[in-house]
Amino acid sequence: MSVIIYIGIVVLTFCIMEGITWLTHKYIMHGLLWTLHEDHHNKQPHFFEKNDYFFVIFAVIAMTFFSIGTYIPGWEFLIFIGIGITLYGIGYFLVHDILIHQRFKLFTRTTNVYFRALRKAHKIHHKHLGKEEGECFGMLFVPFRYFREAWQYRK
Repeated sequence: MSVIIYIGIVVLTFCIMEGITWLTHKYIMHGLLWTLHEDHHNKQPHFFEKNDYFFVIFAVIAMTFFSIGTYIPGWEFLIFIGIGITLYGIGYFLVHDILIHQRFKLFTRTTNVYFRALRKAHKIHHKHLGKEEGECFGMLFVPFRYFREAWQYRK
């Protein structure tokens, strides 16, 4: 395959991961595996949360794609799906853990409209402490109403 196709696979995988994240967050984290996600909504005084296991789960999935793509001839495209998943995971860490939840005190006073909209949407998600009645389950795509609000208060 050509380099352009491999780059396309990476970009497409990255974009698809937003939908997978939304579905996983809504139906698995706020459903079947709420026991792992609950401490993320009900903060405890620990740096690590049970919720962090979801990073491990997605890392194992990406490593599986890397392994299959490396060792099975004709399946090399799976390496690039693994790269897309990994890049999304890095983006998720940077946006969710650093920008939004401030696990590391960086970007504490951003005036960027997109970042402020992300923070607001996530704050709305966290106003629900239980697993029901949640909203804003995605990470990178934010409903427009939060952009309007962030634009009004950009100073």
